[in-house]
Amino acid sequence: MEHTNKQFHSELETTRSMFLQMGGLVESMVLDGMQALSRGELHLVDRVREHERQVNQFEVDIDERISQLIARNQPTAGDLRLLLSISKMLTDMERCGDEAEKIAKVARRLHESDSSYEPVVELRHMADAVASMIRAALDAFAREDPVAAAQVVRNDKDVDKEWKASLRHIITYMIEDPRTISRSIDLIFIARALERIGDHAKNMAERVIYMVRGDDVRHTGVTNTERLARGEPPEPRDASKDTRG
Repeated sequence: MEHTNKQFHSELETTRSMFLQMGGLVESMVLDGMQALSRGELHLVDRVREHERQVNQFEVDIDERISQLIARNQPTAGDLRLLLSISKMLTDMERCGDEAEKIAKVARRLHESDSSYEPVVELRHMADAVASMIRAALDAFAREDPVAAAQVVRNDKDVDKEWKASLRHIITYMIEDPRTISRSIDLIFIARALERIGDHAKNMAERVIYMVRGDDVRHTGVTNTERLARGEPPEPRDASKDTRG
């Protein structure tokens, strides 16, 4: 029994480690996609696509491992929460990779069609913000730190504001010069992809809180997410009508 338990925990650790590796790849895909956009380094688009294949393989392999670990070991509550959390986070991480690949493809199209292309500054800032959110969610997961995870949930509000500001900026750009319409639509597409990556990072951070605390903080608002992450009771329902935190 002791041997089986040791093997189970070793396999659990391998699964955690594989997920962190997958996350590192996704974070680099976001940054490479934006580098291709802002500097025209189109060789990075191929690197993003190669990483996308690796990320998809990680998803399949980790999923398979989780199913086997649950089936063979009937894990206890804490270990089961860890495995279920990784399983849910896998989907969000893979979707971040998909969005990063879309950004890289659009970057290539923009540069190949228009050498005088000037990117919108906010997008670079937004990309750095969402890549940091992925890194912070992974770090909170690795350290089992629900308070750090709650900070990622709060940071998503800033990314949403940047998405709206970018949209206003790009629409103004289109109105001032109709020749920029198709280019501007591509920029909106990129801004939207970045906003979605932020949403997926937030989902992963919420899963970390569930993993550590056992509380499902989805749809509870930022303030209550932070309270539950600290191990405090949520605010009474009427006091927390403002779910924006």
